[in-house]
Order: sequence, then structure tokens, then C-alpha cells
Amino acid sequence: MGKPTGFLEYERTLPQKDTVESRKQNYQEFVHSYSDDQLNNQAARCMNCGIPFCHSGCPLGNVIPEFNDAVYDARWEEAYNILISTNNFPEFTGRICPAPCEAACVLGINKSPVAIEEIEKHIIEIAFKNNFVKANKNLIKTGKSIAVIGGGPAGLAAAAQLNKAGHDVVLYERDDKVGGLLRYGIPDFKLDKSVIDRRVAVMEQSGVVFRTNAEVGGNVPASELQAYDAIVLAGGSTIPRNLPIPGRELKGVHYAMEFLKQQNKRVGNSPIDVEEIHAAGKNVLVIGGGDTGSDCVGTSNRHGAKSVTQFELMPQPPKERTVAMPWPTYPMLLKTTTSHEEGCQRHWSVSTKAFLGDENGHVRAALVVDLEWETDALGRPMKFKEVEGSERELPCELVTLAMGFLHPQHEGLLQQLGVKLNERGNVDATETDYKASADKVFVAGDMRRGQSLVVWAISEGRECARKVDEYLMGYSELERKDKAVSYA
Repeated sequence: MGKPTGFLEYERTLPQKDTVESRKQNYQEFVHSYSDDQLNNQAARCMNCGIPFCHSGCPLGNVIPEFNDAVYDARWEEAYNILISTNNFPEFTGRICPAPCEAACVLGINKSPVAIEEIEKHIIEIAFKNNFVKANKNLIKTGKSIAVIGGGPAGLAAAAQLNKAGHDVVLYERDDKVGGLLRYGIPDFKLDKSVIDRRVAVMEQSGVVFRTNAEVGGNVPASELQAYDAIVLAGGSTIPRNLPIPGRELKGVHYAMEFLKQQNKRVGNSPIDVEEIHAAGKNVLVIGGGDTGSDCVGTSNRHGAKSVTQFELMPQPPKERTVAMPWPTYPMLLKTTTSHEEGCQRHWSVSTKAFLGDENGHVRAALVVDLEWETDALGRPMKFKEVEGSERELPCELVTLAMGFLHPQHEGLLQQLGVKLNERGNVDATETDYKASADKVFVAGDMRRGQSLVVWAISEGRECARKVDEYLMGYSELERKDKAVSYA
């Protein structure tokens, strides 16, 4: 424990950010770093609890009190080694994870939780600065080869772990650059793409082979994978939820990822081979109240939108925990992101009934109506009805649909491999073995569990890699340790 009285002496503080007006002028990250004293004070707030619930809050099981203690004493290499033992990519989670570990922090019962996410980001940035992050060099090779399909966090984590275990790994990515939604989806102002490039370079130096512009099931036949000893599917949940209402076909109504991916490509100087979508001078309507919707808000403001409005079907969440969301569960609370701070009209309990077009077939307005929700005994919304007389038109020339994702793409890869799908349309596999129905095929991440968080994707990739290793080598990790071969 860094300082026994730290949680009494110091309040939670977060690093400073660029002003709203300055950061709207570019697509750069705008969150500053802690000073040395600030970082020390924030680490000192960790109480080293007898039962650290933050461990269970984090899907990766990060050993949080231990790395906080190392940070407090400025033992940076030790802090890095503790962190990297459970998390392959803290530079990603330290920027874009919603931090379920902080929701489970014991200090959060009656005070603000420890700033775990920021401390994590500082550890890995200090580690890179001091050359603690080094390529993995295997002294023992297994002679086994593995194809990983998908270059998002699940695929990257699986590839990294299998490489550490001594296997030869080839990762296939259908886009021109590796990263999945980290690359094309998450705005650059939240995650600068040089952060991804830096990690990919380390993995390449470690021996992982990356094949980009390689869509397995498309320009790369799935039959090519049969040459490998095992196959890991980590392609993500890519089919977005649609809003099939009158006027959906109008010009100017787009899925959020179409909009966000284009902006990533502009910043990265990658070619855009479809009609460009831009918010400059337009009234923008974002339908969906989650992080993807928030990303559309921030991007629209940087484009120079005339106005930005965000709708959510559900009622406005509470600002504090209720009896329906007790500690240490992850609470569904009202969240105001940095993008919301930059300018946005937010509305809850609103349903969009139709999109209205002009004489040129372009959207000009949305026909919307307010909703009244009925709740159960714990205050949870259960069913709704329209508020009579609330129907109205909202002017908009650009609409982004940010209502989540349904399942992975079935055409191509999955059909050619012949894997079984579950009732949700995801690849059917359990957490017991991550094994798909087809021979030597495993699956991890959103493609298995459905749309989820980056931290869950990394966890899935790591656990799937463990099962692939056991399958290939014929014995468990414990037996492998007895043979003096390190996996972690």
C-alpha cells in the first residue's frame, strides 16, 4: 500500500484537457498527462483492499493494487511488468475503456473511485518512453502455425499470446491497416492511430506476420486456412442494427460506422472509395445514446456542423446508483462525454417514426414522438407508449444510426468454413473451450460473445489463445509449466 492515509488526504482528479474550442479545430488527442506529484497522489488513493473488488470488475483481472503501489514508489518497470502480465494493450484500454474496474473500486462506495484507467495509461506510456516494452524473442518454437482472422483487439491479443507460446502466427486483416474498430471506428481524437502502429511494430518484431487487404472468404479463399494447424476467428460484430422506418432509403441517412470510418481515413490519408459523408453546415441527428453516438457527436462538431442533436429511445439514466444497480455492479448512469461537452442537444425517451425527404431525395427532417415509460418496482424501464400530441418534425440533413451491432458478417468466411451459428447470429462456441463447430477452428471476441467492450475483446483473445495452445500441444498450461515452458 503506497500511503495508508492517501485515500483520506487526496481527492480524485483527472488530467487537464485542451479547451473545447481548441480541440474542435483538429483530430488530435487532447487529454494531458499528470504531473509527477499528481500521479503519485492518485496512486496513493488506492487502499490495497483485503478483497480488491476492482480485480473482478476488470474482465482481464488486472492486478490493480499492486501496480498502484509500484507507481506510488516510482518503480516503473515493476509497475509495467505487473500491468502487462494481464493486459496486452494497456495503451488502448487506458484511453477508451469505460473502466468497469473503477465502478467496482471499494473507495467508490462513499467517495470517488481511484483513477485506475489514467494510472494504467501513464504506466504504459512511461514504459514505452523508458524502453521497457521489448519484442518477444522465443527461444523455443513449437513448429505449429496459426491463422488469426481479424486485426481488432481480440485478434491482436490472441496473436500476441500465441506468439509468446512459441507458435508461428499469421494475422489476416481485410482493411488496409491493422486495428479493427480501434483503427476505423474510434475517432483519432480519442485514440491516435500512431498508438496502434507502435504496438503493431512490437508484434512484428516479435515474429507475428500481418497480411492486410486480405479478406478471408473474399479475395483470400477460406480453403487457404487449411494449411494452418489452428484457426482463430476474431472478426468482430460488424452488422449494424438498422432502423427500418419510412424514408430510411433517403440520401443523408447513414450507419454511424460509415461516417466514422471515413473520417479515420481522412486523418490517416487513406483513400475513400465511396461517396463522402460530411457534416459541415448541416443539422445532424445522431440516433443512439451510447459511445458510438457520442463519437458521431464529436466528429460532427469538428466537421463544423450547424447543430448536433442526439436521441435515445430509453429514458434518461440516473446520475447516481439506484437499488437496481448496487455496488460493485457496473451502473448504467448518465454519462456526459468530452464530445457532449463540445456541443450537443441530448434528448431521451424519443422515438423516430419516419425520415422526411426533399424533392431531390435527400433527408430534410425526422418525424419524432416522445415516449412515456412504465417501470418495475426497482425503477427499471419495461414498456413505453407514445405521448399524445408530441409528434413533431426535427430538421436534419445528416442522420447517423448508432444503435449497436447485431452479429458478425455471415457471407464469405463463416459460410465457407461452415461454422454453426447461435440464435443471436454469432459463432457458436462456449467459454469452456472457445471451439467452433468446424475442425480446428476457434473463435474469440465480438464474433463469439456479441458487441462488447475493448477490454472484453482483449480478455477473449487471451483466453481463446490459451485454449488453442492446449489443443495444439496436447496438455494444459499447468502441465506445460511442469515441462518448464513459459506461456504467459
